[in-house]
Amino acid sequence: MTNRDLHAELHKLLARIDLLAVRTQRLHDENRSLRQQVEQMSGERAQLLSKQEQARSRVEAMIGRLKSLEQHT
Repeated sequence: MTNRDLHAELHKLLARIDLLAVRTQRLHDENRSLRQQVEQMSGERAQLLSKQEQARSRVEAMIGRLKSLEQHT
């Protein structure tokens, strides 16, 4: 293998390393973004579950009041 061939191979390897570095950074950024989305969605889910539980309690209370009214009539 000549000096020119070695230089060409080294250039190819450096180009591949640069490409891998760019891809790695992009994946790192994407991963960070996805983690933030998961955290945000988890918070939203918790809020929705809380609202659902509040609604369930109100409905159950209404049903109880309606049953009580039926018994008094």
